[in-house]
Amino acid sequence: MSVYKNEKAEFLKEALKSIYDNQILKPNEIILVQDGPLTEELYKKIDEYVTKYSGVLRVVPLEKNVGLGNALNVGLEACSNELVARMDTDDISLPERFKVQVDYMKDNPDVDVLGSSLLEFENTPDNIIAEKKAPVRNIEDYIKFRNPMNHPTVIFRRSKVLSAGNYKEINLFEDYYLWARMFTKGYKLANIESPLLYFRTSLDTYKRRGGMKYVEAECNLQNEFLNIRLISHFEYFRNIILRNLGRLVPNFVRKELYKKILRSKGKI
Repeated sequence: MSVYKNEKAEFLKEALKSIYDNQILKPNEIILVQDGPLTEELYKKIDEYVTKYSGVLRVVPLEKNVGLGNALNVGLEACSNELVARMDTDDISLPERFKVQVDYMKDNPDVDVLGSSLLEFENTPDNIIAEKKAPVRNIEDYIKFRNPMNHPTVIFRRSKVLSAGNYKEINLFEDYYLWARMFTKGYKLANIESPLLYFRTSLDTYKRRGGMKYVEAECNLQNEFLNIRLISHFEYFRNIILRNLGRLVPNFVRKELYKKILRSKGKI
């Protein structure tokens, strides 16, 4: 997990409870990277849970904000287990998440990264607005156009991620770039169809996915995909055009596109 100053202490509390107090299979280690200076509220909440989860929650402080990719890179280096689960500090894992994923990884030693579908909610988990499904078939085709993994849901083999170069800072797409590099090196990605995580969303979520900053980041990502030979030149130009169309429309239109076209209504 990585936390920075703009996040809310109450959301962090809910996230931590969901991955320890409420989990059927509890983790024996939680690595929390402090990505630069935080607010007093966050420091207070972290200190509270370091005491509560004594011997389990370990904090890795960074002197300055380095961005998600670099923070996760440092965090993964600090992990001691081979199986590592990702989690964002404002989301909520379902109680069965780790049990289901760890069992799957034990039963499928050829799988290197495992994700799942997720449920998007506004304000509280009772208010589900959509289900973001994860592809369970044809990932080799899917990855060339869309991110095949819901990042906050994944569990992976640490050694395989490190051998692929770990997370690298590429603006807005640290996870997608990692999966792409792993895929081109022959590592196997898989998903569980059922949702295992509540993903917190708001109007700001859709706002962050648009604008020229996002278009530039998208072009940089597609250049990297071309360099590592994930995609052809035809697929490069197709992705630049189609994936950027939604970046340039008004925010309210983008929200509806995500909800009606790229998501499906979902309930547990």
